[in-house]
Amino acid sequence: MLKRSKTVKKSMLVLFGSLFVLSAALTGCGGSSDNTASSPATGSANGGASSQTGTGSSKPLTITVFDNAANYQGEQTGWYGKLLKDKFNITLNILSPSVAGDQLYKTRTAAGDLGDLVIVDNNQFSDLIKAGMIMDLTDKIKNTKYLSQYVDKHFKPFNAAFKDVNPDGKIYGLPTFEADTSPTTFSETLPYSSPIMPWDYYKGVGAPKLNNLDDLLNVLKAMHEKYPKTPDGKPIFPITLWKDWDNGDMENARWLSNWYGYDQPDGTTTIQLDAKGNIVPLIDDKSMYKNMLEFYFKANQMGLVDPDSPSQDWNKVSEKLTNKQVLLLWYSWETGFYNTIERGKKGDGNVAVPIADTHIIQNSDAYYGNGRVFAIGSKAKDPGRIMELLDWLNSPEGLRYYVDGIEGFNYEKTSDGKFQLTETGQTAFQNNTPVPAQYGGGGYQDGQSKINSMIMSDFVKDPETGEFYNSNYWSSTIEANKTALTTDWQKFYGAENATDYYQKHNMIDIVPNINTDLGTDSSDIKNERSQISDYVKNASWNMVFAKNQDEFNKLWDKMKKDVVGLGWNDVVAADTAKAQKIVQMRADALANK
Repeated sequence: MLKRSKTVKKSMLVLFGSLFVLSAALTGCGGSSDNTASSPATGSANGGASSQTGTGSSKPLTITVFDNAANYQGEQTGWYGKLLKDKFNITLNILSPSVAGDQLYKTRTAAGDLGDLVIVDNNQFSDLIKAGMIMDLTDKIKNTKYLSQYVDKHFKPFNAAFKDVNPDGKIYGLPTFEADTSPTTFSETLPYSSPIMPWDYYKGVGAPKLNNLDDLLNVLKAMHEKYPKTPDGKPIFPITLWKDWDNGDMENARWLSNWYGYDQPDGTTTIQLDAKGNIVPLIDDKSMYKNMLEFYFKANQMGLVDPDSPSQDWNKVSEKLTNKQVLLLWYSWETGFYNTIERGKKGDGNVAVPIADTHIIQNSDAYYGNGRVFAIGSKAKDPGRIMELLDWLNSPEGLRYYVDGIEGFNYEKTSDGKFQLTETGQTAFQNNTPVPAQYGGGGYQDGQSKINSMIMSDFVKDPETGEFYNSNYWSSTIEANKTALTTDWQKFYGAENATDYYQKHNMIDIVPNINTDLGTDSSDIKNERSQISDYVKNASWNMVFAKNQDEFNKLWDKMKKDVVGLGWNDVVAADTAKAQKIVQMRADALANK
């Protein structure tokens, strides 16, 4: 459905804007900012698309969107497509390298025109500025109603960091998923990556204390033996993996490393970094990456890994999550595929299950964005109308549509002027509930925005309600989520939520989220990185499915030796320089807290 790193998180959170997670029920929100307080209220996004006040031109416009975040390629259709057509007379034609392959970027940049609207990674953004393929937005953004509010605190600092290609500090891009809290605040109640399991199944095998990964494998085995199939006969898998999100290494191993304090900075592929600034190469025998490959290897030896893992993609995994066919989850947003209030009332849902020897590394809210950027191509056909669209996407109306769906269908206003999810809205994504014809028809999930990214995020406060756009954090949702699942979990762990538990037990480091220019690879480093990444990804999967420990060890040793011949030391040196920049910026952020 969607790929890569920190960007994954926010994209999925938005997709699940009407879903429920245990953590969401348990706490309040982070701080606010001047931007939130000064945002003009514009009224709610009421009614169907056809009832919206049209602001667009009578002339149809098709915008070509090159979008690294998209998991869909083609015309935006469904209720969101109708909304944009009715309101702006705009059609989105989305180009997705996740669907079409990485060659798409190379082909279109070689032709000098990536798209009218582009959503790319930071390192690509830098290259595109240098190549003159990105439009200067400095003057255009001054005239916007909503985006202009975020220029000084968000857009200027981000763009100024690209000083090698942007010495005048112009605004070329608008980073994705920016929270409007603070550079050091962490607002969420469940860490991005942590052990998560079905509460009823875990309790069904006695809810044993988990001291380490071996305990985790043993409890997964016990759960699988007791619950091999869903009530309607579908097979249950303790662990299911997928490879279509792999970038520089095996993504599934990368993120479990966070459980033990090691993150992999965006833009790097050969090192891991902890909260103290220690940098460890992936191929170090003591690296957390190797530990996580061994964890999956052991799991497979115990018969706990889904045999479809080497061949399935994320879309298949998401179906299994929706059907409660997976016992171990590790992304916070994965809970949204199954958890609902009604299930929560029965004590049914996926929840955090801490492991005693873990010490999670967690980035703070993405105040400056999370690794990607919106920009307008230098050859865009009608940049004025694209800018108008971008501004609306960041208006209260645009954010509600993107995050929360359709008022009256997904959510409704309460007597105190806030919002609450409708009964339909609680499960509209999971059930792909049919949308009334007046909004465009089709399934709700099918018709959601396929851009799969946003500039200001769901962790910005709606000026009309004073609450985050993320419906999980609405006061009405928090109250509704006081279910048997929530209260049982709270009583069992003696904490308000998972983040609270990890903080109480000194099991988490929250580090400032850094989103900046980490420098551009030379052509030699790019080539070496590409070859090394392909090798590491393939070798990692082979290790997970090695027939025995001896074969695992031989593959590991061979990988260590072979990647050196591909230029490993050069790429590690480049990645180490990037990581050292992050270490310094984290320190600066904490000093200015």
